[in-house]
Amino acid sequence: MPQVLPDFSNSVKLKYVKLGYQYLVNHVLTFLLIPIMAGVFLEILRLGPEEILNIWNSLHFDLIQVLCSSFLIIFIATVYFMSKPRSVYLVDYACYKPPVTCRVPFSTFMEHSRLNLKDSPKSVDFQMRILERSGLGEETCLPPAIHYIPPNPNMEDARAEAETVIFSAIDSLMAKTGIKPKDIDILIVNCSLFSPTPSLSAMVINKYKLRSNIKSFNLSGMGCSAGLISIDLARDLLQVYPNSYAVVVSTEIITPNYYKGNERAMLLPNCLFRMGGAAILLSNKRREKSRSKYRLVHVVRTHKGSDDKAYKCVYEQEDPQGKVGINLSKDLMVIAGEALKSNITTIGPLVLPASEQLLFLFTLIGRKIFNPRWKPYIPDFKQAFEHFCIHAGGRAVIDELQKNLQLSAEHVEASRMTLHRFGNTSSSSLWYELNYIEAKGRMKKGDRVWQIAFGSGFKCNSAVWRCNRTIKAPLDGPWPDCIDRYPVHIPEVVKL
Repeated sequence: MPQVLPDFSNSVKLKYVKLGYQYLVNHVLTFLLIPIMAGVFLEILRLGPEEILNIWNSLHFDLIQVLCSSFLIIFIATVYFMSKPRSVYLVDYACYKPPVTCRVPFSTFMEHSRLNLKDSPKSVDFQMRILERSGLGEETCLPPAIHYIPPNPNMEDARAEAETVIFSAIDSLMAKTGIKPKDIDILIVNCSLFSPTPSLSAMVINKYKLRSNIKSFNLSGMGCSAGLISIDLARDLLQVYPNSYAVVVSTEIITPNYYKGNERAMLLPNCLFRMGGAAILLSNKRREKSRSKYRLVHVVRTHKGSDDKAYKCVYEQEDPQGKVGINLSKDLMVIAGEALKSNITTIGPLVLPASEQLLFLFTLIGRKIFNPRWKPYIPDFKQAFEHFCIHAGGRAVIDELQKNLQLSAEHVEASRMTLHRFGNTSSSSLWYELNYIEAKGRMKKGDRVWQIAFGSGFKCNSAVWRCNRTIKAPLDGPWPDCIDRYPVHIPEVVKL
């Protein structure tokens, strides 16, 4: 009988082969410099002190040459430091925690649906099926105006919700950081669907009596990714205005946007969106580096609005009965996948180690030249980041990103648990997820965080943060009273 070859896939630890390859490629400069430095050191030992002194004495320095060289070095150093972007630090942030009086258990939600849609039992059954598979838990919250039967949202109720969420988050942020209203130089508020006059940013200025020369911005209609757009805007402004503080407020006001019709595609947001908001303090002051939690490394924005399908996949419109709601297209996940692909193509070279970039390049060349059927190499983003904050837009979004990025259950734990505990809080969900990681005591100095958000338009935005210091589990915020219960098992279907 022919000799049976051993199964090398089992005998060789491929995991360690890959780790060895990654270490070799990522430290190739170090491995090249070591023999050069060793050679220089041996040559110095061979020459001896007398020959080295003779070589030094043989050098002739002209005063003009020394001055010109010194001037050139100083000039280059000045240009470098002047053109270098200012570091932007995340000093701290605060998330709004709704009161228990706003809680909406499944039983309450379905009872209200049956009463509000008593003439459309199919719509009630549809909402029940969505809720069963949504990944939401029993403690998510809706604003008081939605608890009425039937809901009768109006401008006063919408303003009341905005004031409650935004002011609570800012009050908490000021208490945590010690910042005073007069210290704020830049204010950015983003809320996609509620855009009153005066604006929400004006409402904040009036409440806290902010300075008359404050740079204020109000972003609307930009969907769930508007939070990272606000961070990007704040970063650009902090490059222009030195020694400044910027406050970013991210929220979504639910009251005026509760859909009361029967269109299935427009009933989905009712099942997923819940109350939430966050306030973030950014600064470019050097003295804030020591107490800041994170440093902003990259922001990458991708906009697919030039494509008609992408533009209309999340679309506010009226149904045949004239009731306004948000229509979520069936193509949403496909479009989100294309937007993510474009986004990671841009962010990959900025964050991935050389080993992953080389593997991706070799595979790409192989597919172009040798065999187009080769399976494309998906870079291992776990080599670039310790933590992932994926927008908790819904269970399908988290599942798709976990699959495409080959992430473990622990990597997406913060996103799943945020969706379970608070629901889809739109642009602020990323900050609930980051707070979950901190509450678990997992954030260490030097850790890198990747925030990924999707929004109408269609947009996919990313932000990369590096942790400045090991962060202790916070005693306040949205998680301390329940963090010990998490993570929880979330079944595929919760029978109602």
